[in-house]
Amino acid sequence: MAEGQIYKIHSDFYYVDDGNSFHECKIREVLKKQREKILVGDFVEFENNVIKNIIKRKNYIKRPSVANIDQIIIVSALKEPDLDLHQLNRYISLAKYFNIPTVLCFNKDDLKWEKHLSSSIKSIYEPLGYKIVYTSATEHKGLKNFEKLLEGKTSVLCGNSGVGKSSLVNAINPNLNLRTKQVSEKTQRGTHTTRHCEIIKLNDTSRIVDTPGFSNARFDFLLPADVDLLFPEIAQFRDECKYSDCLHINEDGCNVLNNIEKIAPTRYESYLAFVDEAKEYKERIKYEGKKQEHSKKIVHNRQIAKISEKKRQSARNTLKQQIYKEIDEGQEL
Repeated sequence: MAEGQIYKIHSDFYYVDDGNSFHECKIREVLKKQREKILVGDFVEFENNVIKNIIKRKNYIKRPSVANIDQIIIVSALKEPDLDLHQLNRYISLAKYFNIPTVLCFNKDDLKWEKHLSSSIKSIYEPLGYKIVYTSATEHKGLKNFEKLLEGKTSVLCGNSGVGKSSLVNAINPNLNLRTKQVSEKTQRGTHTTRHCEIIKLNDTSRIVDTPGFSNARFDFLLPADVDLLFPEIAQFRDECKYSDCLHINEDGCNVLNNIEKIAPTRYESYLAFVDEAKEYKERIKYEGKKQEHSKKIVHNRQIAKISEKKRQSARNTLKQQIYKEIDEGQEL
């Protein structure tokens, strides 16, 4: 049985690279019934263009869904569109949640931008351990440093539309000719030119995952008290808080608030916004818990599932049909 990596998924077809050639495959029926979906980046075993098995992943991310990646490179524009630190913090926190090594790339260094941003960026993100590179796809600035970051790795490029992700890749390998689009003057945003996830070979050792982006991802999948774990500069103070479920907003005895001057205001603002999103998740699971309770009833001191009126009526109709059938066949009742 051959092994390969899925580099693209389109409809019900899975495109596999075995290192020598490409294969258009389908998946065996038993895999369709599994809860775990096959993702771009998955290594699989296949035979006669049918995927038989998924090899265990080393990691994965969601929205976009990609498996077995080495690093995330967050691309931000210094200008056109203007630098959005809140969105940058969202990407950084998502990468932290999935525990993927992360690099920050600031593109469009050729445009006129406020130079004090550079010192601000360094003061905020370098102490957190993030590597920072500055590039210009149009003037080929910083491309060697950028290319070196990609060597021997599978990297996910993420960032808002219009920041120049595709332009950077085209500058390194013009033969790829990825689609690019200008930023709208009206909205100061680009439009997504990437429609699906795909692993693209830059050269013999480097691959990038071109994605539609995950700018709409929200932190509505974890509890509010866990959001601080995504902010190392906040998490370092949490153990000394008076309450174990402290949200570091206005609580008494909050060690984070006692050290608030050591946290960048833009980072703390993003933290508060993500806590609000997480509160939506908490309310949802509360509601779903009540909904689940209401879907049960007690009969003879036993808890059993309630059957909806629609399903009960359906069951009665089925029973009637069975009785009439037996009468027609002359069977005893």
